[in-house]
Amino acid sequence: MKNQKGFSLIELLIVVVIIGIIAAIAIPNLLASRRAANDGSAISSLRTLHGAQMTYAATYGAGDYAGSAGSLDNTGLAALAAANVNLVDGSLGSGSKSGFQYIGGRTASTPSAPATFVFIGYPLSPTGVTATGTHHFGITTDGVILQTADASTPFTVGCPTAVGCSLTNGTVVGN
Repeated sequence: MKNQKGFSLIELLIVVVIIGIIAAIAIPNLLASRRAANDGSAISSLRTLHGAQMTYAATYGAGDYAGSAGSLDNTGLAALAAANVNLVDGSLGSGSKSGFQYIGGRTASTPSAPATFVFIGYPLSPTGVTATGTHHFGITTDGVILQTADASTPFTVGCPTAVGCSLTNGTVVGN
């Protein structure tokens, strides 16, 4: 009888099965961690946008916030990232960062009402294995960050001139 060295087919199959089990446990946890990190980045980005809008109104806007009044778009983001302003980084100024898309709106100040603004961050891919976030997040002039129940539920946004910008359909983020 020959002296053979090496692994048998059964031993190799057992190793492959063990590696498959470990991967089946680890990959969903890795994806959930990435979604949680993207959610944290969205909250941080909204805080940055709030501070940038306050700075813009005090230094560049003469009491008004950056962006087009009456529309929900990324003109405010672009204005905050403009070369002569530089209050936010270029990726946030482009409207997309860490798996989230950002848009904003504002109202202009009037003799009877101050200017207001709103920013919303929503996941680029809200569902499935490739989901980039678990909620929509938003912030208004008062600085309170809100989140929706899940990634498929959008905010109801209003920016009427007489009332100011508001978000409904969300709850306060607990941190």
